[in-house]
Amino acid sequence: MNYLQNIVRSEPNVNVKLLNYLPKIGIGSAREEIFTGLRAKQKYIYPKYFYDGRGSELFEEITQLEEYYPTRTEKKIIAGLTKKLYLDFSGLNIVELGSGDCSKISLLLEQASREELKELTYVPVDISESAIEKSSVELLKRFTLKNVTGIVADFYCQLNLIPKNRNRLFCFFGSTIGNFNAGEAKAFMTSLGKTMQPGDSLLLGADMLKDINVLERAYNDKKGVTAQFNKNILNVVNNLTGTEFDTSDFEHYAFFNEKKSRIEMHLRAMKDMVVNSEPDREAITVRRGETIHTENSNKFSADDVERFGKWAGLELQKILTDKNDWFSLSYYRKI
Repeated sequence: MNYLQNIVRSEPNVNVKLLNYLPKIGIGSAREEIFTGLRAKQKYIYPKYFYDGRGSELFEEITQLEEYYPTRTEKKIIAGLTKKLYLDFSGLNIVELGSGDCSKISLLLEQASREELKELTYVPVDISESAIEKSSVELLKRFTLKNVTGIVADFYCQLNLIPKNRNRLFCFFGSTIGNFNAGEAKAFMTSLGKTMQPGDSLLLGADMLKDINVLERAYNDKKGVTAQFNKNILNVVNNLTGTEFDTSDFEHYAFFNEKKSRIEMHLRAMKDMVVNSEPDREAITVRRGETIHTENSNKFSADDVERFGKWAGLELQKILTDKNDWFSLSYYRKI
């Protein structure tokens, strides 16, 4: 997460350009956001800070786990997408928000013809520079695209920096919309709708409500990879703010909050501690048993999916699901 150095870089031998817009936010703003969360009554860290290089690697590992159904379920839906939506890839500009690795977008591109791919532009948008760089290079080894422009940014507040091309397909996979609370989701969808132009479309992934045991297993895997991923956020915070958190002082804690229809992930302190940071800042006190809330993963109904489109001013064209109705992929258009 490079908040300090502007990057405008082209990768040698491949048609990839990387643009870093995080310095427009600034390291100072990121630090203040983190410290505000750590001094709240219920301590929290925003989940976007999971995704440094190591965090991105761990999340890729999570998506391969037996217990973690969302990624493989969504991928099955994406793989058969064009048979149900009849997407036209001609001259298409695909913008993927929170792009991560290239496995999902690859499944979509496999459904385009060679001639269509040559005229297709891909714009991955992610807070992790390393994830964009790695996935873009891998993608161009498999597909002959017109070009790839990677945007390193916080898509929640920097949608205005996405290239304003015509004929754009926005892809917001992974049920990342579930990381937002209701107010944040409404604000984001409203902003996204204003960013989109007539003729643009959106594919939105949403994890649906299901058996609690299935949900809780997905976030408490036997191998402990999700625990590593959760704890790594403290390493990211240390690097950004100068704090001295020791990940071994915390345990992973994830459960389904039935009242709020969401999985919550926390880091629970196993002892009392005083965590030092920058010399001019007061130390952070954490009590044994106290938690730092690191992520919400809201689970949705069909009514929620329709509501997302209304917030954005988009017309819902189709909802695609798997045979168990565990996950949905919804297609909207800006008229």
